[in-house]
Parts: sequence; C-alpha cells; structure tokens
Amino acid sequence: MHRTKFAALIVGAALTSQAAFAAPMSKNMDWKSKLDPQMKAVLDAWMTAKPKPIEKLSPTAARKQPLPGVGVVKVLQMQGKSTAPEAVGSVEMKSIPGPKGAIPVRVYKPTKAPDGPLPVLVYIHGGGWVIASIQAYDSSARALCNAAKCMVISVGYHYAPENKFPSAHEESYAATQWVMKNISGWGGDPKKVAIGGESAGGNMATAVCLMARDRGGMMPIHQMLVYPVAQIGMTTPSYRENRNAKPLNVPMLKWFGKYELKNMAQGKNKYMTVLKANLKGLPPATIILAEIDPLRSEGEMYATQLKKAGVPVTLMLYKGVTHEFFGMGAVVDKAKNAVNFAAAQLTEAFSK
Repeated sequence: MHRTKFAALIVGAALTSQAAFAAPMSKNMDWKSKLDPQMKAVLDAWMTAKPKPIEKLSPTAARKQPLPGVGVVKVLQMQGKSTAPEAVGSVEMKSIPGPKGAIPVRVYKPTKAPDGPLPVLVYIHGGGWVIASIQAYDSSARALCNAAKCMVISVGYHYAPENKFPSAHEESYAATQWVMKNISGWGGDPKKVAIGGESAGGNMATAVCLMARDRGGMMPIHQMLVYPVAQIGMTTPSYRENRNAKPLNVPMLKWFGKYELKNMAQGKNKYMTVLKANLKGLPPATIILAEIDPLRSEGEMYATQLKKAGVPVTLMLYKGVTHEFFGMGAVVDKAKNAVNFAAAQLTEAFSK
C-alpha cells in the first residue's frame, strides 16, 4: 500500500481490510468478549504473575510489577518453545548527549544487513512516561530491525515524576537531532532516518516532528506511531468501551497523567495534546491501533487531523487485540502482521 494514501483498515483473522473505521462496540459489551484467542492466552498467562493495579502504587513500586511481556514468555514456555529474544545482527548500548546529561540508547543492527549505510529508525518506548524501559520494548525493536532491515536506536529517556513534562519530550528531540547529524559514524544513513514509538512513545515521536518543524531542526522522513497518546482527555468512545480493559485502562491513564504533568494545564500543550496542534509540514505517518484500547479513538482522530493538514497518513486497526500487542509477534499472529506492515511502510519511506 502506498504510504501517501489515507486508509482506515480493519484487520480480521485473515488480515482482511475495508476502507472504514470499525463500528463502535456497545457500551455494555464486555471487552473480554472481543479478545483474539492468542491475545487472551497472553493476558491470562500474564495474570498468573499477579500484577498489582499500578494506579494504586507508587511509581517506584509500579516499576517492579510484571509487564504484559511476561505473558508472552509464559505462553512460549507452555508451548515448549524457546523464550530467547529474536536474534539480530548486533545489539550495543551507547549514549547520546542530552539536556539532562547522557541519554542511554540501545542500537540494533539487523541480520543479513544490506551493504552500505543502514536506514535508521529512532524508537521511543512506551510506559506512560513513568514505567517500562528500553528492555521492556526490546521485542518491538528487534522485530522492526530485522523486518525493515534497518538500524533501530531505542531511546532511554528519564522517567516522570522525577523528570516531568516536557523532560522526556526534550530528550527524545535531542536524541533524534543528534542521530540525524551523527549517525553516519555508527554506520547509518543520515538521509534515511524515521522516527517511531509506542503509546507515550508514539506521542513523543510525533511531538519530536512538531518540535523539529517549530525549531527549524532536521525532520525525520516518516513517523511510525503505534497506539499513540494524542491528547489528555478521556471522553472518546474507546475510553468508554475499554475503561476497564487490560493491560491499559482509564484509571492507569489518570495515574500516568498525575505523575507526568506538573499541572493539568500542561495537558493542553501542543506537544502533549498533539490532536489540537497545527500539523502542517509533518512527515508522512503510519498509525497502528488496537481495537481493545482506550487510546484507539484518539488515534483515529489524529489520523483524520493529519489528513486535514495535508500530511499523508495510513491507519491500520487490528481487531481483537489490546494495547501492548505490537511486540508480541512470537505468540500473537496479529502482532507479527502489524510489525510486517510497519516494516513495509518504513521500507517504502526509506526507498524514497
């Protein structure tokens, strides 16, 4: 699919599609009834680790809770399969200078790397700005690295509440600008740098593009946004439908906002509520969403706003899966499909 074509695609068990948004679920419909069997297996396995509701914990305690990736490992064990991470050509920890000092980054290079400088994806992990890590999103980085045959630079920004908004945004911007100016020294092609991220990382990825435009910085050639946070607000259809969903629900989102923002007025900042920003001049975007996710509606709305601003955008919505599904390709087929789709979009962008 050409990346300049706007399409809303509903992906079913056979990855069928249609040019329309999904019909909203009934307010009374249990989110669990929509679960893809493979997605349900992961969530059930994760729950055996007894994760506590993070909205009832301190940030320090929340960071120690088992994340949904634990469910993937448990399912692999039950299937008698290896739990080793996907092999890539190389993985190396480095650092990039930033506004608060060194920013740790993990640099992935693919197996069977093409000759010459590699195209690059700067990847910003999720976790609501408060939890998770480069390691927590390692599977996404590895999968994209191999599928798109690109170098992936996974950015380890500093957490809130120790470092509140706009700290992580500024670090992500600084890291991206440094990569675009210096990546040739690491074997990357500075003319082929895309940016991407999941959840809060998706918010920061598109905010980095806004910052580059506003500040006259170097602009990535493409933005790969996986269920991005597009606003601070909880009145959308998907917030109502998936209020109590797992692994992300409305109480958790309120908890993240409490610790990321210094005050609620910051939620209206254009780099946080990107849905209300002037989006003209941003690079083409790919947006990947999960049906059972409070963030689904705002992702759809953001795609519409990008299109209205003249930004080429492709939206892909995967049915029956939840927030955090993207890195679960080892056991969830739709996650593998999503990574392959993202890689195809990136490969097309790199080719130009």
